[in-house]
Amino acid sequence: MSDTTGNKEVSRPKSKLGGSHSTIIGGRTGKKVVSLVSQHPEVKKIIPSVITVKGKGNSGGMLNARVQRPDDRGNLRLLISHGTSFQELRLITTVGSFSDGERIMEELNSLLSDD
Repeated sequence: MSDTTGNKEVSRPKSKLGGSHSTIIGGRTGKKVVSLVSQHPEVKKIIPSVITVKGKGNSGGMLNARVQRPDDRGNLRLLISHGTSFQELRLITTVGSFSDGERIMEELNSLLSDD
């Protein structure tokens, strides 16, 4: 593909968001969190899970995001909560061990706390 000047156009990187749906709670802030996490070079895929609402209440409020402990293969869970809603997103990584997954978890939580 080329633009009007004849230069080759740089292709956009493939989205790392996958799964059966792409809905992320928290609006723009939630999408910003997912975008930040997806920039980590060892995060291969982000798969959103079911959105759960606990009780009645204000659907707005502060957005919190935290990366949870890895499984045996180094894959992680990102938990986003916004008001009374929360969503778990599965983070598929390129590493293959629990200890490497813990390292990525610490790096991502550090990034999220700086935001």
